Amino acid sequence: MATNEIVSTIKNRRSVRKYTGDEIPEQAISLILEAGRWAPSGLNNQPWKFAVIKNGELKDGLSGFTSYGGIITKCNACIAVFYDTLEGYNRDKDVMSIGACIQNMLLAASSLGIGSVWLGEILNRKSEVNSLLGIDPRYELMAVIALGYPDESPKSSRKEISFLTIMRK
Repeated sequence: MATNEIVSTIKNRRSVRKYTGDEIPEQAISLILEAGRWAPSGLNNQPWKFAVIKNGELKDGLSGFTSYGGIITKCNACIAVFYDTLEGYNRDKDVMSIGACIQNMLLAASSLGIGSVWLGEILNRKSEVNSLLGIDPRYELMAVIALGYPDESPKSSRKEISFLTIMRK
């Protein structure tokens, strides 16, 4: 069976942590956000909110909340993804939906030739991120996505499917 374009994008996407510094056009960022918007969610509640951060001072502030701060300072833009707790109906389902939303954005970025990495360690400082960005506490930080044109070509490997499959009939 031939590999289709979507499967190819999934297999070729990598977490990119080094960037050229070239600016990402607003149209590309809008397309990445649009891809996130179309993720599936329970009851179609779409419990996510986005904050796009390009301002150098804000990126510097964010960088102080994670041991991966260098990635944030050197990327062209960040998208902070939040859970709108007032829009949620089932936390487990909502968080899974937000994961799908983030994956859609990572894949969209890759399809545009834009590198990205999903930063999660920053979640240890959620309230400080909200405070820095002036975001109401009703919005819970779920991830920060760093974006930029790649200045590296990371390699990756995956476990064999037989090792990951616990039952197949």
